[in-house]
This record gives sequence, C-alpha cells and structure tokens, in this order.
Amino acid sequence: MHAALAEVLKHPAIWRGDGLYRANTEAIDCFHPELAAILPGGGWPKAAVTELLTHRPGCGELRLLLPALARLTQSGQRVLLISPPHIPYPPAWQSAGVDMRYLTWISASTPSDTLWASEQALREPACGAVVSWLKQPLGDQPARRLQLAAEKGGGCGFVLREAHGSIYPSPLALRLSVAAVAGGVTIHVLKRRGAPHHHPVFLPHISPARYPAYGQSHHAVASFTPTRSAARSTEPRPHVG
Repeated sequence: MHAALAEVLKHPAIWRGDGLYRANTEAIDCFHPELAAILPGGGWPKAAVTELLTHRPGCGELRLLLPALARLTQSGQRVLLISPPHIPYPPAWQSAGVDMRYLTWISASTPSDTLWASEQALREPACGAVVSWLKQPLGDQPARRLQLAAEKGGGCGFVLREAHGSIYPSPLALRLSVAAVAGGVTIHVLKRRGAPHHHPVFLPHISPARYPAYGQSHHAVASFTPTRSAARSTEPRPHVG
C-alpha cells in the first residue's frame, strides 16, 4: 500500500469493513475481556456515544458499565447519570468502587431536557462519562448532536433505551443489545465499525440481584439527592450539575 494512502486510512473518520476497526480508536477499559475482544479499540470508545438497548431497566446494563465508571471516578473524572428510570442505589455504586464525590445524578423534567443536559455534559472535558436514559426514539439529528458533543469533550457517552429501539436506524457507531440470562448477561452487537459480529457474547457474574444499581428505599433517597436540570436557554450552559 502506498505510504500516503496508508496515512489517510489512519484517520479516525475512516474505517475499513474487512475486519475489526481498531486504528486510532481511543477507548477506556471495559474490564470484561470477552467484550473487549469484539469492541473497536478494545473497550468503551472515547469521544463517542455508545447505545445500549435493553428489554427492561435493571437487567444488568449498569453492572456492565460500573467497572469502567468506577475507574473514571477514581481518577477524578466526573460521571453523570441523566434521567435514570429509578433511584440510583448508593451502596451498590460504592461497593463497585465508585468514588461518590464524582458521581452526579441529574433529574430532567422532559425528554427534550434529557437530550439537552446530555449534550451539554458531553461537551465538558471534565466529564469522563455521561449515561443517559431515553424513552423516545433517538432521531438522526439529536444523535449526531450528541456524537459531536462527545467528540468535543472527549469522554464516553452512553445512551440507554428499550430494546424496541433497535428497529430504528442510528448514526451512532456502536450499538449493543443487553439481555439478562441465567448466570449473567448476553450481549449482541447490533452495529460496530468494521466487520459485523453475529454471535452473542456471554458475560458471567454480572448479576443485578447481587448489588442492585437501583433502589427505592428511604436510605437510597436520603443518600443520593438528584440535581434538577436547569431550564434551557438559547445560550449553551457549560455546567449542568
């Protein structure tokens, strides 16, 4: 291959369909070797948004993310949870190694506020990860705005939606389906850069029942007070909570 062409192909906006895309893909360790083997970059991609589709909240999707989120907070990077469907359960997060000083829960009033808060947070270099829960389909334009925001901030974005969202196309480069099974979870790669991966990946020992990431107890409410998202304005706000 000509040297000039080889240099062009290293650009992160270019990928080749004949294998797993890894060149110049920055990623953080996902701490699941079986999953890392099939992810471009060998982990959760930085400066990008990953879509996780589940059949119901609490099926193991947060247990999947917790090791990486914990490592980010331990290094002093902020992690934001935007519009989770239930109250986050602090003992579970602490047990997973999350430094609670760097964890923020944002309660958005409307779906559009969730998207707005997510975009503002992803733009912030101080945010190591932004985890957002969406109830509505994610259109092309909002998805592209989130991706551009992640590219500017350099952190990891995660959009969690119900599984029926898989029928809708998405410009996001990485889409995974997560389902709870006996003894762990299975992950199907719906979309990734590079060659498709058709076989599910089984991750054992990811049990939401052992340390539930959500809780409805008074202890959970008292230990973790949400930050309400501010009313949107015509000017971007760099700080969201």
